[in-house]
Amino acid sequence: MGASVGWVTTPAHGAGSPAGSAAKTAVRDRLLTARRRRSLAESVAVGEALRDHLLATPEVRRAATVAAYVSLPGEPGTALLLEALRESGTRVLLPVLLADGDLDWAPYGGEGTLAARRLGLLEPTAAPLGPDAVATADAVLVPGLAVDRTGHRLGRGGGSYDRVLTRVPVGTFTCVLLHEDEVLDRVPTEDHDRPVTAVATPRGVRRFGVTPP
Repeated sequence: MGASVGWVTTPAHGAGSPAGSAAKTAVRDRLLTARRRRSLAESVAVGEALRDHLLATPEVRRAATVAAYVSLPGEPGTALLLEALRESGTRVLLPVLLADGDLDWAPYGGEGTLAARRLGLLEPTAAPLGPDAVATADAVLVPGLAVDRTGHRLGRGGGSYDRVLTRVPVGTFTCVLLHEDEVLDRVPTEDHDRPVTAVATPRGVRRFGVTPP
């Protein structure tokens, strides 16, 4: 596996406090600005590294079903990973955004089976399986803007993946995909936030207090 991920310090606030919410907004703005400045060449290189690291990770390599997502511009790319998983025979589930912000799931059948939906998201055209389908995945790969050394993940603020993570059985490999400088010493947290068990960056995969199988 790649080298250990370093930690970058950022301020933290108490869970559920107004200060915590305001701090999240400030950190999100900074991280999103940085993402807009990343080049296409960097995105491709990051996507290649993440594919290689995750395919070598025991939890993903052995998984019969992986829940993943189609990356947005500026996010670490997932296209290469999705194709590699599908070609290896792994069943891949992708999210379908519901009107209330929750996520349904549908099987991925290749790039040609994706269609543009609400908010410009690319989603699978296969029949949805229901929000609880994510619980059948052996590994769950999630987007984010940052993570800290305890596994607390900072998302975009919609709460979709906090709901998703409540449906994932305890012990399931849950991994956020990030750029190297998005791994922070601390991120602001609130009561509804759900931690992940690992982070994947171009330098490798790091688990939070878990020994790899």
